[in-house]
Amino acid sequence: MKTDKLYYQIFLAQPALLAELIPGLPADCQFEYVAPVVKESEFRLDGLLMPLTDDPAVPVIFIEAQMQADPRFYGRYFAETHLYLYQYQIERPWRGLLILRSQQQNLGSEIPYATLLNQQVQRLYLNDLREAAELPLSLALLRLIVLPDASLPKAAKQVIEQARTQGETAFQSILDSLEAILINRFPQFTTQEILAMLDLTIADIRQTRFYQEVFQEGREEGREEGREEGREEGREEGEQIGTQKGEAATLIRLLTRRLGPLPESQVAQIQNLSLPQLEALLDVVLDLADGDELSAWLAAHPVVEP
Repeated sequence: MKTDKLYYQIFLAQPALLAELIPGLPADCQFEYVAPVVKESEFRLDGLLMPLTDDPAVPVIFIEAQMQADPRFYGRYFAETHLYLYQYQIERPWRGLLILRSQQQNLGSEIPYATLLNQQVQRLYLNDLREAAELPLSLALLRLIVLPDASLPKAAKQVIEQARTQGETAFQSILDSLEAILINRFPQFTTQEILAMLDLTIADIRQTRFYQEVFQEGREEGREEGREEGREEGREEGEQIGTQKGEAATLIRLLTRRLGPLPESQVAQIQNLSLPQLEALLDVVLDLADGDELSAWLAAHPVVEP
C-alpha cells in the first residue's frame, strides 16, 4: 500500500511522466488522487460459451441479448465479464457477442469501453437485418425475432425453404430454432397453430420437438383413456384402444386448430376410424386446406365396421 502511494505521488507531481507512458495524454494534464471503495455486486451472466477444444487460442465467448434500453448495460456487462475472468482464473482469450435491437438503444456511455467494444466485442443489431436481402440462413433466422407480425409467416416459410437445401440434420435443427422463435413471438398460439401457419407437413416434423409435443402428447392422453376404458370393460386390448383414441384425439385437436370447430358428425367419424385410417389421415392432415377437403377425405375413407 505504501508503494502504491509512492507511485501516485510521483505521477501526480510529474504529469509529463504519465504522458510518456500513456500515448495521447496531454503532457500538462492534472489529476487528483482518490482511493474509492469498489463494492462487489452479484452478477449473473446471460450466456457463456466455453470451448470444448484443448486449443488455448479458442476464446471464451460472453453472449448477452438486450432488447430494451438500459443506461447501465455496458457497465454491467463488462463488470460481470471481468469479474468472471478474475474469479475463475480464465487463461484463454475472450470475446463478446451482444445481440441488440437497434443502434438507437440507450445502453449507457460507450466512451469508457470503446476499445473493448471495437476490438473484442461484436454487436449485432437485429433491426439492421429487417430490410437486408440475401442473408445467410442463420441471420435470416435471427431476423424473425424483430420482423412485424404481418410479415413473419412469409419470412419464416422462406427460412424453411432455404433450410431444405442444407440437408436433413440441418433442416431439423432449423425447425427447432424456428419453433423457439415463433413460440416466443406468439405465446398465445398453440404449437398446432404455428405448424398450420408454416404449412408444414407431417414428414417435415416427425423428428422435431413440434411433433413430439403436439402428437405424442395427444397420443399419450388418448392411450391412457383407452387403458382405463379397457380395464372398465374387461378387455385385453386396452392398449390398442388407447393407441387408437390417442391418434383420434390428436387429429381432432389439430384439425380444430387448423380448420375451426368440426361438425359432430366428423368428430364421430374420426373417432371411429381404424388405426391404419388414422395414420393415413395423420399423413395428410396439414395438407387439408379447408373443411370441404376434410369432408372429401372422410367420404373416401368410410368407417369400417368391426
